[in-house]
Amino acid sequence: MSIPDHSVIIIGCGQAGLATAYYLRRAGLDFMLFDAGTTPGGAWIHGWNSLRLFSPAAFSSLPGWPMPASASADYPTRDEVIDYLTRYEARYGFPVERPAKVEAVTRDGALLRLSLADGSCRTARAVVSATGTWSAPFIPDYPDRALFQGEQLHSAQYRNPERFTGKHVLIVGGGNSGAQLVAELSWVADTRWVTTSEPVFLPDDVDGRVLFERASARVKGDFGTAATTTIGDIVMVPPVKEARDRGVLTSVRPFSRFTKTGVVWPDGTETLVDAVIWCTGYRPATGHLKPLGIVGDDGRVEVVKQRALHEPRLWLAGYGNWTGAASATLIGAGRTAREFTPDITHLLAQPTY
Repeated sequence: MSIPDHSVIIIGCGQAGLATAYYLRRAGLDFMLFDAGTTPGGAWIHGWNSLRLFSPAAFSSLPGWPMPASASADYPTRDEVIDYLTRYEARYGFPVERPAKVEAVTRDGALLRLSLADGSCRTARAVVSATGTWSAPFIPDYPDRALFQGEQLHSAQYRNPERFTGKHVLIVGGGNSGAQLVAELSWVADTRWVTTSEPVFLPDDVDGRVLFERASARVKGDFGTAATTTIGDIVMVPPVKEARDRGVLTSVRPFSRFTKTGVVWPDGTETLVDAVIWCTGYRPATGHLKPLGIVGDDGRVEVVKQRALHEPRLWLAGYGNWTGAASATLIGAGRTAREFTPDITHLLAQPTY
């Protein structure tokens, strides 16, 4: 039998990867993390400048080390989260190779083989894929979208409002990203918020803690506790509250099609538009797993307790509720990793031939 380079390889060094590393370290397992980025921080590096957490730091920590309270507000900023993840990685001295982009995972006898962008390969007895969703933004195929000559970008590429000053901007998408960008851009631009239905605004005293608890309840089947709240509901962080008080947090239903200079609404009227920002979510970034033949058209892999049903040496972490309750959140990442680490330990204890 070939000797693997590592017992476990974790693909991705964001919050899900770091939480997995913490529990693998506690279990005494040999592992390595591969990070496609050049610096720590995971997907938070790519968030817009004013992005904030939905929960206080005390409820947004990875296992073992609480996140320090925000220096400026109740909800930590993007930069504070990046700083926390950077120091968390250094605190535990996790073995990280970066930049190391995994392009393909294939079967190699009793092992899994990872092919990297630099042409090298590594092998492992188990793999945890924790690449998240940021690198796979989703934009719906609106009629005549290719005709539009204005600017289009996904919220993944948005950084700050300055370049949109004085412009007519459509913000498409009814979740938290859409609400936060409306709140920010409405100060400098003529904004119109497009959502498929009326957005659901949570009470002012509800934040990410409640969303996590209710997401967990739904996954466990406790629908009475879960009620109807979802992680897509809008948390009233301070900028969103302020936008509501200004009266700009209103939305309209979708337009029918694009033109070269704008959009046409169902009643036939046309609106001139300079830019469209798509806050329409993401798909799982699982392209590197396609050679295994287990990735569906939606990017998902069929899992049981985060373990790939058709490749038992593979676990998935941090992609959403289908890989663990609220697993794409800081607090959820830790709980999910704690749940599947014993299964990895059990696999590694089995003899290989």
